[in-house]
Amino acid sequence: MNLAPYAAHPDRTRGRRVPEPPAPTRSAFQRDRDRIVHSSAFRRLVYKTQVFLNHEGDLFRTRLTHSLEVAQLGRSVARTLALNEDLVEAIALAHDLGHTPFGHAGQDALHACMSGPGRDWGGFEHNLQSLRVVDELEHRYPSWDGLNLCFETREGILKHCSRRNAERLEREEPGGVGRRFLDGTQPSLEAQLCNLADEIAYNAHDIDDGVRSGLIRLDDLADVPLLARFQAEVLAEYPALDGRRQLYETIRRMLSAQVYDLIDHTRAAIDAARVVSIDDVRRAPPLVRFSAAMREDTAVLKRFLLQRLYRHPRVVDTTDRARRVVRELFDAYLQDPAQMAPHFAERAARAYGPDADAVRARAVADYIAGMTDRYAAREHERLTGERLFALAATQ
Repeated sequence: MNLAPYAAHPDRTRGRRVPEPPAPTRSAFQRDRDRIVHSSAFRRLVYKTQVFLNHEGDLFRTRLTHSLEVAQLGRSVARTLALNEDLVEAIALAHDLGHTPFGHAGQDALHACMSGPGRDWGGFEHNLQSLRVVDELEHRYPSWDGLNLCFETREGILKHCSRRNAERLEREEPGGVGRRFLDGTQPSLEAQLCNLADEIAYNAHDIDDGVRSGLIRLDDLADVPLLARFQAEVLAEYPALDGRRQLYETIRRMLSAQVYDLIDHTRAAIDAARVVSIDDVRRAPPLVRFSAAMREDTAVLKRFLLQRLYRHPRVVDTTDRARRVVRELFDAYLQDPAQMAPHFAERAARAYGPDADAVRARAVADYIAGMTDRYAAREHERLTGERLFALAATQ
């Protein structure tokens, strides 16, 4: 692997929280990737919502397929920029491990449960929860909790973090993954790349899923300049192309344009900043970027998706019911922790002292965040007697 001098080199990693001897046949970041793929949290992503619930159609994206698409895009760009593909893949596959059931609706509801009036329990941030999964909540090894990933993978997973939580992380791990949110430095280029690969992937596949669902029509794409120009190109070249192929070709060309724009302007930014090491990257402003024109086009696309898809009455009805499931599960488990799986019930039962309520609430939040959509729906029906979703009842 021919890496740029400013890429993350596996032989110069800042290491793991629990030291381990190197693997004989894999780099440190390949080992991280493999641990993520074999984790329980990764498997659960197949039944966690992206936009449409699992029962609404077999071909809609889930958190798992979204993560795979982010990894594919990220690796392609990383290879061209001579960045570390294995680190990019590990971050991409792990970045949504902490997402709740029911997508952002579940996340918002769980945050409200953890931070409402009289409930100053630290809130809920799905990026921080992904870090909790790989640091604490996976139980696969005899000598430690979590997956014991490298610093560089963990820092990439923590895309966003509130100052309050960053300060707490800094107290627990001085100079660790929370520090950059306090001192204004940047993560590796691999982590920066995953952030934009995530954005490129979900914008593209949400258009695809929106059209498949019938909530967006092909004619609506004319309202989005970034899509309209490629749709026009496709129709000029293939006037008789049917709807699905027309959509796929339009999205493919849009994706290519975004990727090439990202590569060109990231190279220019790296050259302008004169970075020659990963430490230079951390001290520089964000370097993985679109051109100003592409940023504006992407912003218009996001506004379109917000108005036409995410706020569509059918989607809003689903998200309202999802929020209710999460709220009522949280209240039921908080009132009677014994209703949770034994490990989480025991955590809640051991809570004592002035922070007992917060510790108990965090155990409940961890339990709910780890659920698949259909398991959450099943548990809600078991505890309330109400069926809000017609989902299969296994996890």
